[in-house]
Amino acid sequence: MKNLLPRLPENNLVEKDLQSEKVTSSALMYFHLIGICGTAMASLAVLLKAKGHEVTGSDENVYPPMSDYLAENQVTVLNGYSSENLVNVPDMVIVGNAISRGNAELEALLEKKIPYMSFAQCLKENFIQGNTSLVVTGTHGKTTTTAMLAWLLEEAGKNPGFFIGGRPENFSTGARWADGPYFVTEGDEYDTAYFDKRSKFLHYLPDILIINNIEFDHADIFKDLDAILLSFKRLVNLVPANGIILVNQGNSNAIEVTAKAFAKVETFGFEEKSDWRVIDFNNSPGGVSFKISSKNLGNLLPVEMNVHGRYNALNATAALAAAWHAGSSIDKLQQGLGSFKSVQRRLQLLADSNGIIVYDDFAHHP
Repeated sequence: MKNLLPRLPENNLVEKDLQSEKVTSSALMYFHLIGICGTAMASLAVLLKAKGHEVTGSDENVYPPMSDYLAENQVTVLNGYSSENLVNVPDMVIVGNAISRGNAELEALLEKKIPYMSFAQCLKENFIQGNTSLVVTGTHGKTTTTAMLAWLLEEAGKNPGFFIGGRPENFSTGARWADGPYFVTEGDEYDTAYFDKRSKFLHYLPDILIINNIEFDHADIFKDLDAILLSFKRLVNLVPANGIILVNQGNSNAIEVTAKAFAKVETFGFEEKSDWRVIDFNNSPGGVSFKISSKNLGNLLPVEMNVHGRYNALNATAALAAAWHAGSSIDKLQQGLGSFKSVQRRLQLLADSNGIIVYDDFAHHP
């Protein structure tokens, strides 16, 4: 049975035979994850477990909350790296991004010639491939926007699978495998593994791509801004001609990398020429309110949200545009933005007492 890419026939997108693209065997396997206690690796382990696979892992730093999270999902974690962790030979080993040559377990893996892959490749082959892939990228705002997009699709009844690099407050988990035809992924530009120095997002097969912004970051792996721009240009070149790229009109670097896209490009932002424009923006103690103007919508769409700041208005507009292209109705999208909470450690309100307000915010970028 064929599934259709979003908004047929208005956007002139062609049919996509999803079933023929499912290349991963449905047979259950034994996966072992080296470096399992990282946020992304632990979530991947739980996703694999949810599909019925046998899953174990190893790490040097095994402590809550990840140790509790893995235990709750019946994932066995071995403390420390050792060749003995591979005595019961896995069908496939996932090598975490933090693992490098000299690691005792990795050295044993290579000597025994056990099949291995990266986190990003595993996510692609077991969860993304065969679905309509929605990928959220950018130097800032990825986690929040991915959480918004997953929630909008959920509220629209799309039952999406997703992988979010944080703990979204609207869901009980940051990663979920689902039977729906959509998978939403936070697309990280950081490198993939010791044996694959490409950005992780180059594995994620985007059909609908959001580029929130691009700045120089990750100076440990990117020489300069041009190196980051090159990685994003390669990503843009992976979007099929019947796909959609949504890009921040106010970020010149993001606009630059989409200049030669084969897919349709639509912009979002506060600028008058934006295809999805934010107008009448207001920030109050209770959150933000604004309107979205787009020829796709017809009338102005009023939005009220319990989050703060101009960036979150941009995040929400990008997420709404992506969910609309995935076939969601306007009323469901409006409701979804109104009921969106936030992501833990993203301007997370911890206390408000006697005039003192305490927030927790990740905000690691200098």
